[in-house]
Amino acid sequence: MKICIIEDNQSLLENLHRLLAGEPGFTVTGSYPSAEAALRALPWPDTDIMLADIDLPGLSGVDLIRKVHPQMPQLQILVHTISENRDTVYAALKAGAAGYFLKGCPPRDLIAALRSLDHGGVPMSPRIARKVIRELQGPDPQPEQTRLTQREQGILSSLALGRSYPELGQVFGITPHTLHTHIQQVYQKLHAAARAEAR
Repeated sequence: MKICIIEDNQSLLENLHRLLAGEPGFTVTGSYPSAEAALRALPWPDTDIMLADIDLPGLSGVDLIRKVHPQMPQLQILVHTISENRDTVYAALKAGAAGYFLKGCPPRDLIAALRSLDHGGVPMSPRIARKVIRELQGPDPQPEQTRLTQREQGILSSLALGRSYPELGQVFGITPHTLHTHIQQVYQKLHAAARAEAR
């Protein structure tokens, strides 16, 4: 698995580089302190995953995703940030991110998220999963197209409890591909809810 890291905190960038470069099966193809530096290095040869912060100096992480995704549509993008702002979550996912993971998690959880992404998963931090549940199952009536199905509610609730993707597959008796599809549908409903609210 070949990973490019974009993080403006130099110490964290170095720590992430060391962590991932030392993990079996991982190769770091580039480490950049800004979106501009990352864009100057495009195209990134043989890179599978972009691990990117959102709060970058200059061009934001969301803008970076918007620019990189059309040029490298096969690239999997995992947001790694402290931001739990709903508009930021929507914007990153709409721009092309395939997962949203909060900083401060144990290193093994981040590695598990990257492995999950590489195998078709859609990593989501438990706190983000809880926010999504509250957003889509709140007290206000939701349009039909934004309501969660019983299966989607169960998957999100399990993610909110911190269950891993392999555990979810076993609990629900579904393949990683089917799990990926369910979570993508949840993301789409988030977008639909945001659009409805904006009207």
